[in-house]
Amino acid sequence: MLELSAVVAAYGAVRAVDGVSMAVPAGTLTAVLGANGAGKTSLLRTISGLVTPRSGSIRFDDTDIAGVAPDRIARMGLVHVPEHGGVITELTVRENLRLGGLWRRDKADRAAALGEVLDLFPPLAVRLAAQASTLSGGERQMLAIGRALMSRPRMLLLDEPSLGLAPLVTAQIMRVLRRLREDRGLTVLLVEQNARSALSVAEHAYVLALGRVVVDAPAHSITAEALHDVYLGAT
Repeated sequence: MLELSAVVAAYGAVRAVDGVSMAVPAGTLTAVLGANGAGKTSLLRTISGLVTPRSGSIRFDDTDIAGVAPDRIARMGLVHVPEHGGVITELTVRENLRLGGLWRRDKADRAAALGEVLDLFPPLAVRLAAQASTLSGGERQMLAIGRALMSRPRMLLLDEPSLGLAPLVTAQIMRVLRRLREDRGLTVLLVEQNARSALSVAEHAYVLALGRVVVDAPAHSITAEALHDVYLGAT
């Protein structure tokens, strides 16, 4: 569903993404791991159109999306949940969720999507009228993912969904991601610093270091020793 070939993205003279190639088959959950500064967030921002690549190709469902505006990419079904979620704290939970499906004209389908999101995240069901600023960190992350799901995406780009969350909440988020893949066939590209959590739900994983892919392997085959070397810079 998503294929990158020799993608380069830079901020000035710094190559944040340096010749990255990867493939994400439809209906799979693929993890992208790496230490801080490895280029993980920049990679997602480049895929979703927030950063224009300097070179290389990005194809989503066989359509070249390199340089395409972010809103057009989202309408194609490729939806980005950024680090910290981007929840609008001044709005209620219901209003945040409505924003996710606002461009979809089928009101019945929007209502059905809302029901599905609340089924996935029961804590949101009892907080619909609450202002998003009153939510816990875990509830905000649920809201961010739920808002993305309201648009009926074909693929999710998730940036550090477990960041700052308690282990129990992280486990709940990972169970939801597994459920979305197994029950709905949703394709997910998951950026995570919590390697253990990501590898527990992913089928394939890439590890980045200094903007480059240094490990490309099935998730179950990536050893703690290999990750230790990468995270400590001994690549």
